[in-house]
Amino acid sequence: MALVGCYVALCKPLVAAIPIFLLGWMRFGIAGVAMASWWRKPADEVAMTRETKQLLFLESFVGNFLFSLCMLFGVSMTSAVSAGLILAAIPAASAVMGHYVLGDRLHPRVLAAVACAGAGIALLAISKAASTGADAVTSDLADNREWLGDLLVFGAVLCEATFIVVGKKLSAGIGPKRIAAIINAWGFVLMTPAGLYFALQFDFSTLDLWLWGLLVFYALAASVWMVWLWMTGMKTIPASEAGIFSAMLPITAAAIGVLVFGEKWTGLQALAFFLALTGLVLATAPDRGQTPRQDHKNRP
Repeated sequence: MALVGCYVALCKPLVAAIPIFLLGWMRFGIAGVAMASWWRKPADEVAMTRETKQLLFLESFVGNFLFSLCMLFGVSMTSAVSAGLILAAIPAASAVMGHYVLGDRLHPRVLAAVACAGAGIALLAISKAASTGADAVTSDLADNREWLGDLLVFGAVLCEATFIVVGKKLSAGIGPKRIAAIINAWGFVLMTPAGLYFALQFDFSTLDLWLWGLLVFYALAASVWMVWLWMTGMKTIPASEAGIFSAMLPITAAAIGVLVFGEKWTGLQALAFFLALTGLVLATAPDRGQTPRQDHKNRP
């Protein structure tokens, strides 16, 4: 989750220099080379069923392809601080989705977490409206663009929640490395038509060494390290405990926005962030009198 927060924020220079579809295509291509040896099926792993193959495609289409488009276009239009705040709604969104898709119990504190996440996003909207001066006519287009960016980042929240819910099913039967390799390959296939189109028109000489390094980091963090770490964790600890670490995503994204890009905090944004983190704690804290480990051991 810390890696996701890093690349969400650090993507801003990349999306300013490289067309979105080309950036996504290059990400999947670089990661595919790095994971070439991860395709091999372990001897103790059962053959994939048709349902498993469909889930792998869904995991890639929503969690890789759509998430990348929503996140990259969204970050190009809004600030890293705003993106980090909106992404703090992921645990609450995944809890609600888990309730309706997997039948997970929806506790009152989870509903409170959803309310906190919604209040945080509402405060973010208010803070942006309050920052608009009386002479805002010239900035109308920029403001509308920022609102669209926030909406796209929220779309990325729904994509990531789907990724988490589907990942719960996949991690039970397939190794994390193989999952990462397969869903990355599907992402590459889905992005290839548009990626090739923009690659034929793009002047690659405009990219300096720093941007190439940032691109390689983005590809490895988003497609290799993050997926492998997350799926490995999901095999060994319950989802309720894993969700606690989602707090690292918005914290890291906002911290990089402030420390690296010099973005400024407002009082309303700070309050919105506090509400978002409160929602994270409510959504992921274990029930009173029962630890996550105990819950994991008692599952059938």
